[in-house]
Amino acid sequence: MTNKETTNILIAGVGGQGILLASEVIASVCLTAGYDVKQSEVHGMAQRGGSVTSHVRFGKTVYSPTIEKGKADILLSFELLETLRWIDYLSTDGTVIVNTLRIDPMTVAGGSAQYPDNIPQELQSRCRQLVAVNGSELALQAGNGKAVNITLLGVLSRFLEFSPELWKNAIAARVPQKTIPINLLAFDYGRNAK
Repeated sequence: MTNKETTNILIAGVGGQGILLASEVIASVCLTAGYDVKQSEVHGMAQRGGSVTSHVRFGKTVYSPTIEKGKADILLSFELLETLRWIDYLSTDGTVIVNTLRIDPMTVAGGSAQYPDNIPQELQSRCRQLVAVNGSELALQAGNGKAVNITLLGVLSRFLEFSPELWKNAIAARVPQKTIPINLLAFDYGRNAK
């Protein structure tokens, strides 16, 4: 995918899922590989489990940090409903990588709305390729359920032309020292997920 002039990755999820760390790792990998990188975050109500997005754009020269609707090459999402909320940003030939986790928003938890049952089918109808993984389970297998963001980076790494070592170096530089082995294992689990 890096043969395009600019590659656009939109990361979406819920506050507390490690979206900003994931975007920092992606940006670091791209910078180290010699690309111009622009990054932008929208925090929403992060402390209350609200929607959080991060835009990462890289290429030879990148002018704007934000992705326009219909221009994302990859939508990397940490939660099903958030994927559906941001699907309009995906290009017609884009790829969705989604964690199959369901987190009920306050309206669903309070009983005033229902969580849609048909999200995977809706996503499949609106993208070229859908990669749905149980990133939460893979992170638990690696030793820490909080490493789901790193697991999803492992999945993402299969779609970008950067070496696993480049990814692992960027991860090791950004996570607490004592968690490096678990995070690198979580990355490998995501990279090798079927």
